[in-house]
Amino acid sequence: MAARKRRRRRRNRGRFGVLYKLLSTLLILAAIVTGCIVFFRVDEIIVEGESRYTAAEIIGCLGVERGENLFQLDKFSMARQVRTQLPYIDEISISRKLPDTLVVRVKESTAIAVFEHGGSWWLLDARGKILERGDSLLIQDRPVLLGINALAPAVGSPLAVEESQQQKLACLTSLLGALYDRGVSWRVSEFIDVSESRVRFGYNGTLTVEMPLYSDFSSQAWRLKRAMEELEAKNGSISGTLRLPAEGNQAWLLTERWMPGSDLPEAPGQDQPEPTTQPDPAGASQTEPPAGE
Repeated sequence: MAARKRRRRRRNRGRFGVLYKLLSTLLILAAIVTGCIVFFRVDEIIVEGESRYTAAEIIGCLGVERGENLFQLDKFSMARQVRTQLPYIDEISISRKLPDTLVVRVKESTAIAVFEHGGSWWLLDARGKILERGDSLLIQDRPVLLGINALAPAVGSPLAVEESQQQKLACLTSLLGALYDRGVSWRVSEFIDVSESRVRFGYNGTLTVEMPLYSDFSSQAWRLKRAMEELEAKNGSISGTLRLPAEGNQAWLLTERWMPGSDLPEAPGQDQPEPTTQPDPAGASQTEPPAGE
């Protein structure tokens, strides 16, 4: 009987111990939360990164007042506000630096093309966001987008099109992003034409590049860069039309240059061009991106 009572007391002490630990944990968490709410308040905002906007303009778009609690700020909403109100901001990250500082890092968009709508010209970045509205001065040696009909364009918003052109727009933005990522978007010139089942764009002011509209543009941008390095190393300045198939290891150079409104044969023939790149004897492609690219 006495042994049973001792076991019961030990069980009761064990239960009280668990409850005590749980209560202590809850009290500690409550103290931490209370401390975060009471003590960590915005006193300074630091803006980092290069941008055409001043730090004051960027801070003004955040909508943050001095004294607000750092842990109650909606960073995603603030970033969205900045990108919408300041369209040339491409990337923005917001972080807390305890005890009282908010750090804002920004990266500026790069204008890559223009298009015409409603008598105005609109500037587009590599992500398909509209950066600016203006007159023909916006062209400034930038390529003009052809074959896409914008739907109610607005500065700070992505380019929108009718449903029938949405797949074409997705291909276009994928292409622009791939060219930008490969560091060759600045060489795109004169026009980007997506009016047919292939995309054609000017390159270096003397060449037209042609590839299927529905392609793996990351690989195509890599092939383009490699083909141009090879051609320029052999011949210097290149002119004509460079055709890149959807797949494979060859890039065909025609002496005649395609321009909007002109026409070329469907396949290399009249010029009898040689492929700019050949497979090696082992069959490995020289124009395929290496592993990890």
